Amino acid sequence: MEQVLTIGEVAKRSGVATSALRFYEERGLIRSERNAARHRRYSRAVLRRVAFIVFAQKIGLTLEQIGRELAKLPQNRIPESTDWAKLSAGWTRRIDEHIVVLERLRAGLTNCIGC
Repeated sequence: MEQVLTIGEVAKRSGVATSALRFYEERGLIRSERNAARHRRYSRAVLRRVAFIVFAQKIGLTLEQIGRELAKLPQNRIPESTDWAKLSAGWTRRIDEHIVVLERLRAGLTNCIGC
């Protein structure tokens, strides 16, 4: 039987607050099962999904965009590294664009802002 994790264990291992995990679940980004006491139990695979969500947010994706991306993953099995690679393949361009914007902002700091 697959090892399941409590919400606290997922939070500790992922570095994401339990409130954020509940929010992600409400948005359909992650799923849990409930035990007899109605406590959330997560499969270990949720840790990769949470890591993906955190990374995607860092490169500027909205939760709606993240949800659309996660929907591309297979539902009938645990995603493998090739699934994740396909999902993130187009992100290099997005990261490069983000770097350009940040470099412009940095360059603007050396000039008079608003002059």
